[in-house]
Amino acid sequence: MAEKAILLILDGLGDLPAPKKTPLEMAKKPNMDKLAKTGIQGMMATIGQGIVPGSDTAHLQILGYALGKYYPGRGPFEALGCGISLKPGDITFRANFSTVNGNEITDRRAGRISSEDAKKLEADVNFKIDDVEVIFRSSVEHRGALVLRGKGLSCNISATDPHCLGKVLDSVPLDSTPEAKKTAEVLNKFTRMIGQKLEKNEANLKRKARNLPQANMVLLRGGGAFCAVPSFSQRFGIKGVCIAGGALYKGVASFIGMDIISVPGATGAKDTNLKAKGLATQKALEKYDFVFLHVKATDSFAHDGDAKGKTAFIEKIDKELIPLLVESGAALIITGDHTTSCVRKDHTGYDVPVLIHEKGGRTDGIGKFSESSAMKGGLGHINGADIIPIMLNMIGKAKMYGS
Repeated sequence: MAEKAILLILDGLGDLPAPKKTPLEMAKKPNMDKLAKTGIQGMMATIGQGIVPGSDTAHLQILGYALGKYYPGRGPFEALGCGISLKPGDITFRANFSTVNGNEITDRRAGRISSEDAKKLEADVNFKIDDVEVIFRSSVEHRGALVLRGKGLSCNISATDPHCLGKVLDSVPLDSTPEAKKTAEVLNKFTRMIGQKLEKNEANLKRKARNLPQANMVLLRGGGAFCAVPSFSQRFGIKGVCIAGGALYKGVASFIGMDIISVPGATGAKDTNLKAKGLATQKALEKYDFVFLHVKATDSFAHDGDAKGKTAFIEKIDKELIPLLVESGAALIITGDHTTSCVRKDHTGYDVPVLIHEKGGRTDGIGKFSESSAMKGGLGHINGADIIPIMLNMIGKAKMYGS
């Protein structure tokens, strides 16, 4: 029996046939398939059958925190993941650099602006509106987090991001309190001010000269108020750590009290250094019982509708990352947080495949890891909330239910 465990989340791993097979089915992945022969597979509904998970809700659920009790909105995760120290009463948002023409959104991701260019814009998004401090940090590519800090604020307001091409939305209060009214007014002032600030930024002027989309708007959604929750170690009795490139995933882990290991080259993008993440995982297991290891690019390729790219990246994971995880000797769970369809270019409510491997554990003898194989696997159909109890049982840390 292994005493340590790794949870590898390949973001958006599940898919639909594109057109005849999924990227996971098309990928040549001898290392994962070898694990499948001596492991057990199944399908997982992260939140519930047919429910389309967000990345934030999916990860919180998988890590053992019931959404109805612990979910604060996406904003706090993004802010914590970007390294912003939050205070009670802070109102937080997920932020996107985008491109607008007037009030019309022409590119929600500003041409997938580079992380380097985004960092150069950061200073112009930190300022005061009346008595409210605006705190902004960029993370990976177009992504970032924004915090409103001041008295008399509320998260009960609508977003400015329509989550599609169209007009930038006005924020409106979702209740009749003065706090909600004030916060919506602050957000709308921010929207009116930020375009003028960003268009004068040197990085944007250079992008314009190179015929690249200007990042001249910051769209906001996923508002939430920061709150404290019981830590992962308090709830489950083991010491966990997160290795990820994206701010959201580090933020979820930070929210539940996990330590975060920053790995040079772990960008949270398609160029991430998989070998470095694998070696960091091996090192982390010397100190920690459990490693939550996240890889983002499987999801990014699917959002771009690039089935060939997603297939090739799965093959890269199999070649560069999986052998290092196997070498660690830890029990291993490989899954996704949701199914991201290359055809639909978005999250869907279809279940995701799960592969579990442990020395001396049960096996269903299925020789390949894929959606179609997992549907036949011995693990059957599980929910996202089952992952942590399964992991604890694998490493001998599960507590008896009853007496």
